[in-house]
Parts: sequence; structure tokens; C-alpha cells
Amino acid sequence: MAWWKAWVEQEGVTVKGSSHFNPDPDAENLYKAMKGIGTNEQVIIDVLTKRSNIQRQQIAKSFKAQYGKDLTETLKSELSGKFERLIVALMYPPYRYEAKELHDAMKGSRDDVSSFVDPGLALQDAQDLYAAGEKIRGTDEMKFITILCTRSATHLMRVFEEYEKIANKSIEDSIKSETHGSLEEAMLTVVKCTRNLHSYFAERLYYALKGAGTRDGTLIRNIVSRSEIDLNLIKSHFKKMYGRTLSSMITGDTSGDYKNALLNLVGSDP
Repeated sequence: MAWWKAWVEQEGVTVKGSSHFNPDPDAENLYKAMKGIGTNEQVIIDVLTKRSNIQRQQIAKSFKAQYGKDLTETLKSELSGKFERLIVALMYPPYRYEAKELHDAMKGSRDDVSSFVDPGLALQDAQDLYAAGEKIRGTDEMKFITILCTRSATHLMRVFEEYEKIANKSIEDSIKSETHGSLEEAMLTVVKCTRNLHSYFAERLYYALKGAGTRDGTLIRNIVSRSEIDLNLIKSHFKKMYGRTLSSMITGDTSGDYKNALLNLVGSDP
């Protein structure tokens, strides 16, 4: 399980699935939408963006049983471009999608299922981080990676507080001065997620949409992966931080079926 799932709150979910779900008619509707010449993209949007991931997996099984075809492969053959990329992303089981997207530096066994923090261990970790960086010439990067990638978020919050007392600077400033490149970026991402997860994802979405062009990979990844976790909460932070709604920026930066599918996943404005 991804480490941030300790934060799951039902109110944050934008895609809750169908309360009267039956995979067989959904599979049939998808088959008809892709049968013959042309594709009914609206049917695909209406079915797949309004079902939970578990329900999508059941639809895929029904599709295979009824028609002998793999649903994801059929979607790939019928769709194209950014819309195809989004719809295919929806068909991944969450654990496979997360495994594909997570940076190696953020892997490891985490213990976030508990909110208990051992003050002694937090202090020791803070001292170890200081000893591995600011206190020596060079940096013990493995010590940083081990602590940042195997401790719970609640524990790390305490570590960061203790570290600032010891080093007289924030953990972010130390990471910036002691590391560089992709390692620096990965470590800063862990810290940012720990401090405020929803603001982190709001920022990612904003910069995916800001300026000329759209970073569609970032946009798709964050909306798909958070839609059944906390996207409503991210939307609220987005509006507070940037004075605009996420849906308004999506509307201005995307078009067609791709836009409609994204807006369905994002849901109504906060």
C-alpha cells in the first residue's frame, strides 16, 4: 500500500463508483460503443469515469467473458492520443499504477498505519540526519534515503522539528545544500508530501496546467491516482492557493473527449 493512504478520507473521493453496479451491462455498452465503424467516446466516458477502480476490473472480466477480448487492448485499438492515455490509466489496478509511477527513492517499507511517534527515535533520526550531512564533509546519502523512505509521515514530522532545533536550518535547506539532481528532487518531494500532502498535489496539478502547453502525463497521473483517495481535498487547496478552480484550468487547457473525461473524474467545484 502506498504510504500516503493513511490520509484517506471519504469526503476526499471524487469517484465513488455506482451504487447499483452490474458489470455485465457496462461491458455490453462498452462493446457496442466500440463495435463496427466509429467509436462512441461518450459512452466510454460515462461508464469508466463513473465507476470505481474495483468496478472497472469487474467490467474488464465481464468483457473478456462475454466477448473473448481484453478490454484494455480493445480500448487502445479504438482510441488515440491523450484521451486514450487517460482511459488506459483508469484501467490499471491501483497497485500496478502506483508501482509504475513511484520513484525508486520513495520505495521501502513504511509504518504509517500507526500514528504513534517514538520521541526518542525521532530525536535519534534527526541527529543521524545531521551527522550524515551538515556535520561532516560530504554527505551520507544512504542515511538520508533510509530515514526519509522508511519512516511514517507522522514520525517524519517530528524528525523535521527536532532536526531544525539541532541544525538551526530546515531539512529542506540541508537537502538542497547537501544533495543535487534527481536525488535532491526525490528527497524534497518526500518532505513536501510529509508536510502537506494536499498542497503538494495541488501544486503538481497547477504547474501541469500553467503556461504554454499542458504536462499531460503529470495531469493524468495525479487525477487518476488521487480520484479515489483525496482529490476533493486537493481541489480545495488548489482554489485557496491559486484563486482558480482545478476544473476551470482543465477547461481552459484541454479539449474534446479528453477534457470531458478529466472533468468527470475531477467532479464539481468546491
